[in-house]
Amino acid sequence: MRQLRFNDPGFQKKVSKVFIRDAAPDKALKSKVADIIESIITGKDKAISRFTKTFDGVEILPSEFRVDEAELSKVAKEVSSKTKKAIRCSQRNVQKFAQASMRKNWRMRNDQGVVVGEIYQPYSRVGIYIPGGSAPLVSTVLMTVAIAKAAKVEDIVVCTPPGKNGKVCAELLYALQQCGATTIYRIGGVQAIAAMALGTKTIPKVDKIFGPGNSFVVEAKRQLFGNVSIDLLPGPSEILVLSDSSGRADFIASDLLAQAEHGGDSKVAFVTTSSKLLENVKEQLKIRSKSLSRQKQIREVLKNGTTLVLVNSLNQGIQLANSFAPEHLSLIVKNHKEVVSKLNTSGAIFIGQYSAVAIGDFLAGPSHTLPTGGAGRSFSGLTVDMFQRRTSIVEVSKGALNKSAESVKVFSEIEGLDAHGESVSLRKTDHS
Repeated sequence: MRQLRFNDPGFQKKVSKVFIRDAAPDKALKSKVADIIESIITGKDKAISRFTKTFDGVEILPSEFRVDEAELSKVAKEVSSKTKKAIRCSQRNVQKFAQASMRKNWRMRNDQGVVVGEIYQPYSRVGIYIPGGSAPLVSTVLMTVAIAKAAKVEDIVVCTPPGKNGKVCAELLYALQQCGATTIYRIGGVQAIAAMALGTKTIPKVDKIFGPGNSFVVEAKRQLFGNVSIDLLPGPSEILVLSDSSGRADFIASDLLAQAEHGGDSKVAFVTTSSKLLENVKEQLKIRSKSLSRQKQIREVLKNGTTLVLVNSLNQGIQLANSFAPEHLSLIVKNHKEVVSKLNTSGAIFIGQYSAVAIGDFLAGPSHTLPTGGAGRSFSGLTVDMFQRRTSIVEVSKGALNKSAESVKVFSEIEGLDAHGESVSLRKTDHS
């Protein structure tokens, strides 16, 4: 656990190392991912089977990639009623939020009378990656597949890693069925992203890929951008809590630990103006971490991925938060309305003592698929409009053409594109 105070010698340099981040990949990781992708290009389904055995420890033939109807038909009986209720509750919130924020078609007339506008249509086929790894992320199904369904995507292809028994857990399959997945494949990692981006005999090429993953999955999405459209690059979980003296140490520590349990590569930070609160949070982290089940992940994060910072003012804290660009930002300050307007790089902001980040992770409505690794300076979190293609429309009447012709002529002469000019002047002289 790293602890920094504003009056420490070299504070600015030390804090910059932690809070100013580059989302660029590690060179060795980049090379490994490139090798796997190249193998998928040449080996297709056979290469996918080979990598599934190597990385997931499961031997699955191409004919077994897809979760079949027989397996899906058993799922409802294997899932408890309280799990079904929780999934439906989250689904309603997520889809209501998505429908409210969906982009709408619109039209207007420009100064020459040309009708211009935009139409929004769902992608025909999307690919969604649901991490399995150390925990089946049922909530990620809600935060991706349910949104695709709300956007009326026709074909929703899902890839998720198999468990050690070669199966996908029943709760995950139930959520996928409920939310509208049309095809489910039990493959994970780089091989899943490559399959969806490039297409194989068994797995269709998709128009756009969505979903979070580990550093390998994120790098695969980065490298395959261009072969396919990509949503964003959400990697390992992270949180920054910014608080004045009004924060409760137990609440703050619980939020930090909640993100730490995702994995050993999670990043958690606490920034405060109160020396007393900082010490109390440090103590609460030690106490509360002992009773949690995912000890290995939490110990690793507390040792290598946790930073506690005492700042001399809330403005200094805001600057650190904007530099860090956290996936989740928990804001616990007395004047939150004033502070929120100054926070401009966070994936999601949770305001006040009772806004546990876990409610956003599982239930609230906005997607929990958010930018990490400092990418929040350039990317926003997953939204329903990412499942919509935008097309501009232009409708020109004869009168509008006549009013546009002179300006078009000027541009065509400047740029030496006389065919452009002629295509308009020809219509202007047409009296049919």
